[in-house]
Amino acid sequence: MSNVLTEARSIRIKGRSFLALMLSPELPLDDWLTRLDDLAGRSAGFFLERPIVLDVAELDIDRSQLKDLLAELANRNVRIMGIEGGRPSIMGPGMPPAMRGGRPAPDVEVPAAEPAPAAEKAAAALPEAQPIRAPASMIVREPVRSGQSIIFPEGDVTVIGSVASGAEIIAGGSVHIYGTLRGRALAGSVGNAAARIFCRRLEAELLAIDGVYKTAEDMAPDLRGQSVQLWLDGDSIKAERLN
Repeated sequence: MSNVLTEARSIRIKGRSFLALMLSPELPLDDWLTRLDDLAGRSAGFFLERPIVLDVAELDIDRSQLKDLLAELANRNVRIMGIEGGRPSIMGPGMPPAMRGGRPAPDVEVPAAEPAPAAEKAAAALPEAQPIRAPASMIVREPVRSGQSIIFPEGDVTVIGSVASGAEIIAGGSVHIYGTLRGRALAGSVGNAAARIFCRRLEAELLAIDGVYKTAEDMAPDLRGQSVQLWLDGDSIKAERLN
């Protein structure tokens, strides 16, 4: 007779790290939602199918207001995967989970209920080997086509080619594009205000550095089609020609 149903088995729980966009609302919320609508209107699909974390650490609101905010975001197809900085008193059932830290999650092995042999216990007590650090830059040697997303939160992204309309580059560091930038470029995506954007020819739909964004309509006409660099100065994106 088979005893498969009664065997003790281990369960493997996998950890995986994803890059989520962080939204930090400001009071009054109606004004902030209007600005959000403006961004979404000028860059269609920007929030579509993206993991979004809502940062409410600096927001003085109660549970009812937080529920209303989540509903307003859902109406705009902005799906919140977690809430960071929320006081326990404003969190409630049915809300996205509270999140903290945003550190990479390692794989977790949940052992079987049986006691481990002494040799396995000794092996488990040994310190884990330190992982080898990945390079702090990524080089993309082909043009980035419409609909593609290149995401590299660990450092700089260099594209040896153009970035098509509807494509995007998201880097934790700076973005370097040795071609025409027609899509979106987001530098400093994990909180790096010193990041910059460089491109051979500027035709971008949207630019952002450390969460501060500039859409095509906001860019100076004399920069269109030019070789430029952009950087963050306070809460404003500055730009200058490179030639």
